[in-house]
Amino acid sequence: MHLYKKVHFIGIGGISMSALAKILISNGVEVSGSDITPTPITEELASMGAKICIPHCYDCIEDPDIIVYTSAIKDDNPEMCAAKDKGITLVERAAMVGNIMRSCSTAVAVAGTHGKTTTTSMMAYTMISANLDPTVMVGGELDILKGNLRIAKSGYMVTEACEYCRNFLQFAPRIGMILNIEADHLDYYRDLDDVIDAFSSFSALIPEDGVLVINGDDENCLKAAKSAKCPVIKVGIKNGDYKAENIAYDKFGYPSFDITKDGNKIMSLTLNVVGEHNIYNSLCAVAATLAMTDDAKAIKAGLEKFTGTKRRFEKKGEANGILIVDDYAHHPTEIKATLSAVSKIQSGKIWCVFQPHTYTRTKTLFDDFATALADAENLVIADIYAAREKDTGLVHAKDLADAIDGAVYISGFENIAEYFTQNAKAGDIILTMGAGDIFKVGEILLNK
Repeated sequence: MHLYKKVHFIGIGGISMSALAKILISNGVEVSGSDITPTPITEELASMGAKICIPHCYDCIEDPDIIVYTSAIKDDNPEMCAAKDKGITLVERAAMVGNIMRSCSTAVAVAGTHGKTTTTSMMAYTMISANLDPTVMVGGELDILKGNLRIAKSGYMVTEACEYCRNFLQFAPRIGMILNIEADHLDYYRDLDDVIDAFSSFSALIPEDGVLVINGDDENCLKAAKSAKCPVIKVGIKNGDYKAENIAYDKFGYPSFDITKDGNKIMSLTLNVVGEHNIYNSLCAVAATLAMTDDAKAIKAGLEKFTGTKRRFEKKGEANGILIVDDYAHHPTEIKATLSAVSKIQSGKIWCVFQPHTYTRTKTLFDDFATALADAENLVIADIYAAREKDTGLVHAKDLADAIDGAVYISGFENIAEYFTQNAKAGDIILTMGAGDIFKVGEILLNK
């Protein structure tokens, strides 16, 4: 990071790009950037001293040392063309994250198919509680950060490490974490073995004096960890150096359990987030933080203050006595975990509306989606959220509904909200689920 005096961001208004820009500005780097339209984020960056160009423009590329872009930026973008014409170095966002990591004494990278945002958030709470004063970049909004970013000077850093397009292989962690490994992003990866291969390369990134924390109950994590040069710490419910034992759930679905290390109890913990998957997430956070400090008491205190991030089993409010819960789950395993978590809440009927995320994922994992969603008692399937893709006509949301006994397909958020208004009663729960904009159904119900 210290090698750059001027950095330009194409698409600076994005949540991850703006976080990088703020970190560089705080370190004295002259930052410029562009985006399609002005937003509160671009206005904030301008107030911090960034030179903002709206919209993207060939002439706004002056003389930066380096230009940062994301995979959403196409080759015909005028600023990409200007950079190539002027011979200015272009790097993808992940490479800049890696450069920032190299400027830290201890960077923590949280990888895995599921749970990255939640576990990174847990790490923020444990590290802050233990006075490690970390820089934090996370994919969700956290109360403790008043957003998604915390900038510090301590040399500690924690961030998510996404495997899409093998982006996390440009990172430079001293402490790595693999929460789980499953087939996902199959628009890029060939198959599950290809995904495991990427995580194996991630394991090999960590230096010999670093630490790799993995889920010891996940066979794919165990395979990937074989490439590690550093010590490997396993956590789990069945297997692990750190284990969760004596697990119990209260009426709201919150788990309590003991954490043991090599058979010796080190703490009892009660989480304020639901589900078995969060037991695994918290075990990983405990093991990784204990690799940096021995203050178990502070780690426990931090975790017990954590109440989740936005869109991760977020209780949105009540409408006519009906609890509205929103969750980001968009992969079959995440869906099963979320449905299992909501089933532990003592209530009336549970209603679920699922919005499939991308045509590729829906088509490739169709049977797995049908199996996972069969656990929902009262299920609505909404239209597929396209994200970066175009509709090929090969799969439709109604196909998924037809494959699940009792499921109904309803098009349009207003129509879905009206269906719930007619059928759900006080004491019931409505769960909106998916990585797109399905949360708007809950907003419609809450605003009626």
